[in-house]
Amino acid sequence: MKIRTKDDRRVRIQLRQRKRISGTTARPRLSVFRSVTHIYAQVIDDLSGTTLASASSVEPTLRGTFEKGVRGGNLKGAEAVGQAIAKRSKDKGITRVVFDRSGFLYHGRIRAVADAARKAGLEF
Repeated sequence: MKIRTKDDRRVRIQLRQRKRISGTTARPRLSVFRSVTHIYAQVIDDLSGTTLASASSVEPTLRGTFEKGVRGGNLKGAEAVGQAIAKRSKDKGITRVVFDRSGFLYHGRIRAVADAARKAGLEF
């Protein structure tokens, strides 16, 4: 695969990471994706191929709780998504996960989701 764009680079890193990272029933994978305007998080069991919990800045339920100045494209929105995914995971009995940054640098909004999820009680 030739790297022609930034997205090609990210996908290549993502595939390299995915060789080592796998979600099990005991410890599912917390996958984070960010676009320019929104951020998405999923807790995935790779053995059964199911999504156990999800949260995103697009959801009307989560969007309605945002304060003024909070969007999916900024740090505060990423923190809100991190707290929501942690709460939904804990409601399903999931406390330990494997963090998958999906080829993005562990910086900015990706880090904000991870830190907020840790503060809300997820272990990784």
